[in-house]
Amino acid sequence: MATTQTLLAGTGVHATGAVHANLTAAPLIAAAMRRGEGRLSADGAFIGVTGIHTGRSVADKFVVQDPEVMNDVAWGKINQPMSRAHFDTFVGRVRGYLGAQPELYTEDLYAGADPAHRIRVRVVTTNAWHALFARNMFLRPPAAELEGFTPDYTILHAPELDAVPAEDGCKSTTCIALSFKDRIIAIAGTSYAGEIKKSIFTVMNWLLPARGVLPMHCSANLGPNGDSALFFGLSGTGKTTLSSDPERQLIGDDEHGWSDTGIFNFEGGCYAKVINLSRSAEPQIWDASHRFGVVLENVVANEHGHLDLDDGTLTQNTRSCYPIDFIPNTVPGGQAGLPKNVVMLTADAFGVLPPISRLTPAQAMYHFLSGYTARVAGTEKGLGKEPQATFSTCFGAPFLPRPPEVYGRMLADLMGRHGTDCWLVNTGWSGGAYGTGSRMSIKVTRALLRAALDGSLAKADFVRDPFFGLMIPTAVPGVPTEVLNPRGAWADKAAYDRTATQLVGLFEKNFGAFEAGVGDDVRAVAIKAAA
Repeated sequence: MATTQTLLAGTGVHATGAVHANLTAAPLIAAAMRRGEGRLSADGAFIGVTGIHTGRSVADKFVVQDPEVMNDVAWGKINQPMSRAHFDTFVGRVRGYLGAQPELYTEDLYAGADPAHRIRVRVVTTNAWHALFARNMFLRPPAAELEGFTPDYTILHAPELDAVPAEDGCKSTTCIALSFKDRIIAIAGTSYAGEIKKSIFTVMNWLLPARGVLPMHCSANLGPNGDSALFFGLSGTGKTTLSSDPERQLIGDDEHGWSDTGIFNFEGGCYAKVINLSRSAEPQIWDASHRFGVVLENVVANEHGHLDLDDGTLTQNTRSCYPIDFIPNTVPGGQAGLPKNVVMLTADAFGVLPPISRLTPAQAMYHFLSGYTARVAGTEKGLGKEPQATFSTCFGAPFLPRPPEVYGRMLADLMGRHGTDCWLVNTGWSGGAYGTGSRMSIKVTRALLRAALDGSLAKADFVRDPFFGLMIPTAVPGVPTEVLNPRGAWADKAAYDRTATQLVGLFEKNFGAFEAGVGDDVRAVAIKAAA
C-alpha cells in the first residue's frame, strides 16, 4: 500500500493529514459534497463557484529568472520575472500550507497524446472538485502506468491561501509562479480552475519548440476523408463550438501540437464556455454538460438544480469541464495526420471583417502574429460587459514563454512544407459594430467552414477587399450573398468606411512590434492605411 510520502514524492509537501490519490469521478464528487465544496445540478454535474476570481489572473503570473532560461524567455507583461529567493519563499509557504491540511487530493496525469512528446503531471490540491477538474481536463493514464509514476512537472494548488506580496515578490494575494528549472507551478489565492489547465499549456509552449513541435492554442477535428483541420482563436471566438461538429470527429477543443508526422491533443477533456449555450445550435456541448462527472464552473442553477445557462450573474465566463469522450464522435487516441486546413477565428467587435476570407501563406503568418479578436467579457478578471478589441500574438499571448516570432516562424514553415490552406473567419459582428450590428449566425459560419474544409470554397471566385487586402468569396451555396461582403451588410456605407479605416490603423500600430522580425513577404501583405 502506498504511503503518504510515496503519494507526494517529488512535490516537497510533507502531509500530516490524509492524502487521496487518483480518485475517479464518483469518489471525488462524493468527497466534494461531503466537504461542502459545491452542489449538484439536477443532472448530477458538480457546480463549483470560484468567488471573485472568475477568469485568469493575468497580472499575477510569474516565471522564475533562473540562469538556465534567462536568454530564452520573452520577459515582460506576460512573463513577469520572479527572483529565485522570492520563488523559494512562496513555494515554501504553499508547501507548508498544503502539508498542514487535514485532506489533500492528488492526481497523476499526462499532457500530450503523442507518447513521444507527452509530459507527466502531478496535481496536488486542497479541493476534491479541483482534482476532478484536473482529471477531466488532462489525459488519464491506465492504472498499470500509475505504479511508480514520477512527475515531470508538479502543480501545487492552494486556492484558499493568500500570497504575501512583500515576501513572495508578487503583486497581490493571488500568485501563479512557474519555475522551468524546478519544474514546479505553485498557485495560490485563486479558485479559478482554468489556472491549472493553462499553467501546463505554458509548460508545453516552453518545451515543444526545442523538439521541433509547434504548440498551438487551437481546437482540431477530423473529416470523413481523414482530413484534419485546426481552429485558432481566443476564448469566446468559437474554437470549442465550431470544432464540435456532428459531421466531423473532434480531436480536441483547445490545445494541440503539430509535428512533422501530424497533430495531437495536449488534453483529455474540454473546457467549454457555456454562457447562452443553445441546445439546438450546440447539441454536443449541451448534452455533455448535463450529466454526472462534469464540473460546471460559476454556472447558475435554481433550487432544484436546473441550470440557467443564460444567467451571467456570477460571470459571463461560465464553463463546463468534461472528459472528451463525453462528446460522441471523437478521435480515439487524440492524434491525426497533417492538417489540410488552418482556420483563424476572430470575433470582430467592429463588424468590418468578412465572415470568411482566404489567406496566402504570408497573410497567414501576418494574422497569426497579429492575433486580432475581441476579448469577450469574463474570460479575464477586470473586463467589463462589452467586448474589447485586442491583439493577442499567435492567438495565445498569455501562454507563450518564448518570443512570438519563434512560434510564427514554425507555423509558416509547417504550412509551407505541408501545403496547408488557411482561412480567416469572423465569428463576431455583421451589419454594424457591437451594439449596432448583430452577432454572426452560427449556421452561416458552419456553412462557410464546411465549404472551406470540403475543398469546394477554394474553387470559388474571389474579390479583394480594399481595406484589409483579404480575398472574399463572391458566392457560397446556402449563404446570402450580401453577408459575404461586410460593407454590403452595413446600411451606412460611410460609417463602414470610417470604422474599417479605424481598425486598419489598429492593425498597423500593432504590427510595428513584429515588423523587423519578419520577412519581406509578410511585410508586403501587412495591413496599412492608404498613403
